[in-house]
Amino acid sequence: MIYYISLFFIDQLSFLNIFKYLTFRASGAFITSILISFIIGPHLIRYFKIKQKLGQPIRDDGPKWQIEAKKGTPTMGGALLLLALTVSVILWTDIYNIYTWLILFITLSFGLIGFIDDYLKLKKYSFKGLSGKIKIIIQSIVAFTFCYLLLVFSEQSNTLLLFPIFKNLYLDLGYFWFIFGILVIVGSSNSVNLTDGLDGLAIVPIMIVLATFSIISYLVGNAIYSDYLNITYISGVGEIAVFCAAFIGAGLGFLWFNAPPAKIFMGDTGSLSSGAAIGAISVTSKNELILLVAGGLFVLEAISVIVQVLSFKITGKRVFRMAPLHHHFEQKGWSESTIVIRFWIISILLAMISLITFKIR
Repeated sequence: MIYYISLFFIDQLSFLNIFKYLTFRASGAFITSILISFIIGPHLIRYFKIKQKLGQPIRDDGPKWQIEAKKGTPTMGGALLLLALTVSVILWTDIYNIYTWLILFITLSFGLIGFIDDYLKLKKYSFKGLSGKIKIIIQSIVAFTFCYLLLVFSEQSNTLLLFPIFKNLYLDLGYFWFIFGILVIVGSSNSVNLTDGLDGLAIVPIMIVLATFSIISYLVGNAIYSDYLNITYISGVGEIAVFCAAFIGAGLGFLWFNAPPAKIFMGDTGSLSSGAAIGAISVTSKNELILLVAGGLFVLEAISVIVQVLSFKITGKRVFRMAPLHHHFEQKGWSESTIVIRFWIISILLAMISLITFKIR
């Protein structure tokens, strides 16, 4: 919005030319999101404390100290993330860019699913909200809608699956691309949701992956850089960098209040929407397989749950003391801060590895 307003006065005020630069608008979106979070955050926390009273339901099979320490902490903090993100994106992005609107659509849609889930948990005062089947069905419908619209309205989009490291290796998925896209988005969303279990554990890796994909989107949307790196050029995808920057700013603002001891949890409102956004960005930029590396921490958390469930059903024994993986280390006696910081380090390492693959090709 600011970009188009500036165009009306650019002839009289030449310094407004700076709004044409993607990097400047991304910086503006980043700062705006943080400021909105800082201003709105305290009021939102007070409101949720009054409305929720008992706060976030805590799993009763977790460590006893955690149940007592976190009892009464309000949830639905993802609403703060989404509010800061939406306002910032609308202000700083190219409002005629289809990719921005599609990713914002799926982010807010999954946020709404998470909000309903959080609401039901609070109403029942139980960590069980929407049933798993219903949640997956709704998520799949939204993800399919996104994939369909992406294919219809984007001239550059196709059904190809590109492989990292290799220069000219790709696979045309045909109609299976829709199923693949749904798996990526829904899988990413729920993997992030599983990771969200300790103060600050999920939000920092979310920001790290978003920072990674802001770089990737910028490269994919730049004809010169994409040609140099021998990656697929997609016109307009660079605008996603503004979205990512806005989300990172909103994430930092949320972390201010989510840092131990957390004043608010993001809940499914934040985790489902964040994961969906990451998955959708990877699909849009044609770097779905890179997400497996950059978001490897989320993948490990999801795999730990799958392995635990299958092992118990087949053998009656558990592989981990508790799943997801971060709870396993809790049960082993690791402190919350140790787990969180070490998981952050792993996430940074995986992000760097994912970026290196672009130079290898």
